[in-house]
Amino acid sequence: MSARTVRQEFFNLPNSITMVRMAMIPVILWFTYFESRKASFIAAMLFAVIGATDFLDGWVARRRGLVTVIGKFLDPLADKLVVMAALVMLVHLGRVAAWVVIVVMGREFIVSGLRTIAMSEGIVIAAGQDGKLKTILQIVAITFLLLHYAYPIEFGFASFEYDANKVGTLLLYLSLVFSVWSAWTYFSDFLKAVYRPAQGP
Repeated sequence: MSARTVRQEFFNLPNSITMVRMAMIPVILWFTYFESRKASFIAAMLFAVIGATDFLDGWVARRRGLVTVIGKFLDPLADKLVVMAALVMLVHLGRVAAWVVIVVMGREFIVSGLRTIAMSEGIVIAAGQDGKLKTILQIVAITFLLLHYAYPIEFGFASFEYDANKVGTLLLYLSLVFSVWSAWTYFSDFLKAVYRPAQGP
Protein backbone atom coordinates (compact mmCIF):
# COMPACT_ATOMS: atom_id res chain seq x y z
CA MET A 1 0.00 0.00 0.00
CA SER A 2 1.52 3.35 -1.02
CA ALA A 3 1.87 6.32 1.37
CA ARG A 4 -0.75 8.20 -0.60
CA THR A 5 -3.21 5.33 -0.27
CA VAL A 6 -2.57 5.16 3.48
CA ARG A 7 -3.31 8.88 3.81
CA GLN A 8 -6.50 8.52 1.80
CA GLU A 9 -7.69 5.62 3.95
CA PHE A 10 -6.67 7.25 7.21
CA PHE A 11 -8.51 10.50 6.54
CA ASN A 12 -11.64 9.21 4.82
CA LEU A 13 -14.98 10.17 6.40
CA PRO A 14 -15.65 7.14 8.64
CA ASN A 15 -12.07 7.05 9.92
CA SER A 16 -12.17 10.80 10.57
CA ILE A 17 -15.32 10.28 12.66
CA THR A 18 -13.52 7.55 14.59
CA MET A 19 -10.51 9.79 15.28
CA VAL A 20 -12.77 12.61 16.47
CA ARG A 21 -14.29 10.13 18.95
CA MET A 22 -10.83 9.35 20.34
CA ALA A 23 -9.88 13.04 20.42
CA MET A 24 -12.95 13.77 22.58
CA ILE A 25 -11.84 11.38 25.35
CA PRO A 26 -9.70 13.93 27.28
CA VAL A 27 -12.48 16.52 26.94
CA ILE A 28 -15.01 14.18 28.55
CA LEU A 29 -12.54 13.27 31.31
CA TRP A 30 -11.86 16.94 32.00
CA PHE A 31 -15.54 17.75 32.50
CA THR A 32 -16.02 14.58 34.57
CA TYR A 33 -13.10 15.30 36.88
CA PHE A 34 -14.33 18.77 37.88
CA GLU A 35 -17.61 17.66 39.43
CA SER A 36 -20.64 19.93 39.15
CA ARG A 37 -24.13 19.60 37.72
CA LYS A 38 -23.21 21.61 34.65
CA ALA A 39 -19.89 19.82 34.01
CA SER A 40 -21.48 16.40 34.56
CA PHE A 41 -24.28 17.23 32.14
CA ILE A 42 -21.80 18.33 29.46
CA ALA A 43 -19.68 15.19 29.95
CA ALA A 44 -22.76 12.96 29.71
CA MET A 45 -24.02 14.65 26.53
CA LEU A 46 -20.58 14.43 24.88
CA PHE A 47 -20.33 10.76 25.77
CA ALA A 48 -23.84 10.11 24.42
CA VAL A 49 -22.92 11.79 21.11
CA ILE A 50 -19.71 9.75 20.89
CA GLY A 51 -21.71 6.60 21.62
CA ALA A 52 -24.08 7.46 18.77
CA THR A 53 -21.19 8.05 16.35
CA ASP A 54 -19.91 4.57 17.22
CA PHE A 55 -22.65 3.23 14.96
CA LEU A 56 -22.40 6.14 12.50
CA ASP A 57 -18.83 5.55 11.31
CA GLY A 58 -19.48 1.87 10.59
CA TRP A 59 -22.71 2.69 8.75
CA VAL A 60 -20.98 5.36 6.63
CA ALA A 61 -18.09 3.01 5.83
CA ARG A 62 -20.44 0.26 4.61
CA ARG A 63 -22.80 2.66 2.83
CA ARG A 64 -20.05 4.39 0.86
CA GLY A 65 -17.82 1.37 0.36
CA LEU A 66 -15.09 2.85 2.55
CA VAL A 67 -14.35 -0.19 4.71
CA THR A 68 -10.56 -0.17 5.17
CA VAL A 69 -7.91 -2.11 7.05
CA ILE A 70 -7.12 1.01 9.10
CA GLY A 71 -10.81 1.45 9.88
CA LYS A 72 -11.11 -2.15 11.08
CA PHE A 73 -8.30 -1.39 13.54
CA LEU A 74 -9.34 2.11 14.63
CA ASP A 75 -13.07 1.50 15.18
CA PRO A 76 -12.86 -1.22 17.87
CA LEU A 77 -9.85 0.56 19.40
CA ALA A 78 -11.87 3.77 19.77
CA ASP A 79 -14.78 1.83 21.30
CA LYS A 80 -12.55 0.29 23.97
CA LEU A 81 -10.63 3.49 24.72
CA VAL A 82 -13.79 5.57 25.17
CA VAL A 83 -15.49 3.04 27.45
CA MET A 84 -12.38 2.17 29.49
CA ALA A 85 -11.30 5.79 29.96
CA ALA A 86 -14.77 6.75 31.22
CA LEU A 87 -14.99 3.74 33.54
CA VAL A 88 -11.52 4.34 35.04
CA MET A 89 -12.44 7.97 35.76
CA LEU A 90 -15.75 6.86 37.31
CA VAL A 91 -13.84 4.44 39.56
CA HIS A 92 -11.56 7.33 40.58
CA LEU A 93 -14.63 9.39 41.51
CA GLY A 94 -16.15 6.49 43.47
CA ARG A 95 -19.15 6.07 41.17
CA VAL A 96 -18.20 2.58 39.92
CA ALA A 97 -16.66 -0.35 41.80
CA ALA A 98 -13.16 -1.32 40.64
CA TRP A 99 -14.12 -4.98 40.15
CA VAL A 100 -16.63 -3.96 37.47
CA VAL A 101 -13.86 -2.42 35.37
CA ILE A 102 -11.68 -5.50 35.92
CA VAL A 103 -14.47 -7.75 34.59
CA VAL A 104 -15.06 -5.48 31.58
CA MET A 105 -11.34 -5.30 30.76
CA GLY A 106 -10.88 -9.03 31.26
CA ARG A 107 -13.74 -9.76 28.91
CA GLU A 108 -12.27 -7.51 26.20
CA PHE A 109 -8.80 -9.07 26.51
CA ILE A 110 -10.21 -12.60 26.30
CA VAL A 111 -12.43 -11.92 23.27
CA SER A 112 -9.70 -9.93 21.47
CA GLY A 113 -7.23 -12.77 22.06
CA LEU A 114 -9.66 -15.36 20.73
CA ARG A 115 -10.37 -13.24 17.65
CA THR A 116 -6.63 -12.95 16.96
CA ILE A 117 -6.17 -16.71 17.23
CA ALA A 118 -9.27 -17.37 15.09
CA MET A 119 -8.04 -15.03 12.32
CA SER A 120 -4.61 -16.67 12.36
CA GLU A 121 -6.36 -20.00 11.77
CA GLY A 122 -8.53 -18.56 9.00
CA ILE A 123 -11.69 -18.85 11.12
CA VAL A 124 -14.40 -16.21 10.99
CA ILE A 125 -16.72 -16.03 14.01
CA ALA A 126 -19.52 -13.50 13.60
CA ALA A 127 -20.27 -11.13 16.47
CA GLY A 128 -23.46 -12.09 18.27
CA GLN A 129 -26.41 -9.93 19.23
CA ASP A 130 -25.46 -10.32 22.90
CA GLY A 131 -22.23 -8.40 22.30
CA LYS A 132 -24.05 -5.60 20.47
CA LEU A 133 -26.61 -5.31 23.27
CA LYS A 134 -23.76 -5.22 25.78
CA THR A 135 -22.23 -2.26 23.94
CA ILE A 136 -25.52 -0.35 23.85
CA LEU A 137 -26.14 -0.96 27.56
CA GLN A 138 -22.61 0.14 28.44
CA ILE A 139 -22.98 3.41 26.52
CA VAL A 140 -26.35 4.22 28.11
CA ALA A 141 -25.14 3.17 31.58
CA ILE A 142 -21.98 5.29 31.42
CA THR A 143 -24.00 8.25 30.13
CA PHE A 144 -26.21 8.10 33.24
CA LEU A 145 -23.20 7.59 35.53
CA LEU A 146 -21.55 10.69 34.04
CA LEU A 147 -24.81 12.60 34.54
CA HIS A 148 -24.60 11.43 38.18
CA TYR A 149 -26.99 13.78 39.97
CA ALA A 150 -30.70 13.47 40.80
CA TYR A 151 -33.03 15.28 38.42
CA PRO A 152 -36.73 16.14 38.78
CA ILE A 153 -39.15 15.01 36.07
CA GLU A 154 -42.64 16.41 35.66
CA PHE A 155 -45.54 14.86 33.72
CA GLY A 156 -48.44 17.27 33.93
CA PHE A 157 -49.83 16.97 37.46
CA ALA A 158 -47.33 14.29 38.49
CA SER A 159 -43.67 14.83 39.30
CA PHE A 160 -40.86 12.68 40.64
CA GLU A 161 -37.09 12.67 40.98
CA TYR A 162 -34.76 10.08 39.52
CA ASP A 163 -31.17 9.43 40.53
CA ALA A 164 -29.02 9.22 37.38
CA ASN A 165 -26.25 7.43 39.27
CA LYS A 166 -28.56 4.64 40.48
CA VAL A 167 -30.04 4.20 36.99
CA GLY A 168 -26.54 4.05 35.48
CA THR A 169 -25.33 1.55 38.07
CA LEU A 170 -28.30 -0.75 37.41
CA LEU A 171 -27.75 -0.61 33.65
CA LEU A 172 -24.01 -1.18 34.07
CA TYR A 173 -24.62 -4.34 36.10
CA LEU A 174 -27.07 -5.49 33.44
CA SER A 175 -24.43 -4.88 30.77
CA LEU A 176 -22.03 -7.05 32.79
CA VAL A 177 -24.41 -9.98 32.46
CA PHE A 178 -24.39 -9.62 28.67
CA SER A 179 -20.60 -9.05 28.72
CA VAL A 180 -19.94 -12.35 30.45
CA TRP A 181 -22.59 -14.21 28.47
CA SER A 182 -21.37 -12.90 25.08
CA ALA A 183 -17.78 -13.79 26.02
CA TRP A 184 -18.86 -17.33 26.93
CA THR A 185 -20.84 -17.61 23.67
CA TYR A 186 -17.85 -16.43 21.65
CA PHE A 187 -15.56 -18.85 23.49
CA SER A 188 -18.00 -21.70 22.84
CA ASP A 189 -18.25 -20.83 19.13
CA PHE A 190 -14.46 -20.61 18.98
CA LEU A 191 -14.04 -24.12 20.43
CA LYS A 192 -16.66 -25.53 18.05
CA ALA A 193 -14.93 -23.94 15.04
CA VAL A 194 -11.43 -25.04 16.04
CA TYR A 195 -12.28 -28.59 17.12
CA ARG A 196 -15.11 -29.42 14.75
CA PRO A 197 -14.79 -32.87 13.17
CA ALA A 198 -12.91 -32.92 9.90
CA GLN A 199 -15.16 -33.19 6.86
CA GLY A 200 -14.79 -36.25 4.69
CA PRO A 201 -13.82 -36.08 0.98
